[in-house]
Amino acid sequence: MTRVITVANQKGGVGKTTSTVNVAAALALAGKSVLVLDLDPQGNASTALGLDHREGVRGTYEVITGEANIEDVVMECPDISGLIGVPATIDLAGAEIELVAAERREYQLREAVDAYVATHPDLDYLIIDCPPSLGLLTLNALVAAREVLLPIQCEYYALEGLSQLLRTVDMVTSHLNPDLQVSAIMLTMYDGRTRLASQVADEVRTHFGARVLDTVIPRAVRISEAPSYGQTVLTYDRNSSGSLAYTEAAMQLDEWGAPTPR
Repeated sequence: MTRVITVANQKGGVGKTTSTVNVAAALALAGKSVLVLDLDPQGNASTALGLDHREGVRGTYEVITGEANIEDVVMECPDISGLIGVPATIDLAGAEIELVAAERREYQLREAVDAYVATHPDLDYLIIDCPPSLGLLTLNALVAAREVLLPIQCEYYALEGLSQLLRTVDMVTSHLNPDLQVSAIMLTMYDGRTRLASQVADEVRTHFGARVLDTVIPRAVRISEAPSYGQTVLTYDRNSSGSLAYTEAAMQLDEWGAPTPR
């Protein structure tokens, strides 16, 4: 059964898109069939995966407005076999406004995802990258998914706003998507030289317990450099600390399997 995972955090700069593309790449390199759906109008996930997302290219805007099926706009990632994606163009910035007046506006993406998964039973993962906000695009992503992967950076403001996101997840679970669960929490931007990073990591582990992945993602130059070359860190520098960390985290996420349905 395809695992549909939304990577979400309304706070910007926490490594959300970076985690999306590198977890997806690690899973694909391990032999899994993976689709990344870029739902952020900035299109950063599309850039990192080498997907064409120039203005005029069809992608998630057309999917969420009902003008195209996922099947029509999916592209192959040029560097990694088994990894495909749906790009985000700047047109997606207007989708939030258009969705306001749409019928069943929270379910637009869910219907497209369900239709694609039903006709591609061999797809192991469908991973959705969200914008750094709690608007209608992120809401659509949460309704479409069964799992939430939550990246939290190991810095002072890490937990600020987290309660708001968790309340949103609870609201979606209660009213729109009872199958949704926070299945994993990933600690990102860890700087082992600082006491603060380890304090934040300890606090997150104390609060969330077994849902926190064992591997922490380091703050690393290679991770930051890779997108400028249109690559994930796993293809940019396979033996770097960032690449190894994302591989370990992805393997644990895969090993855990999908959470037990409520």
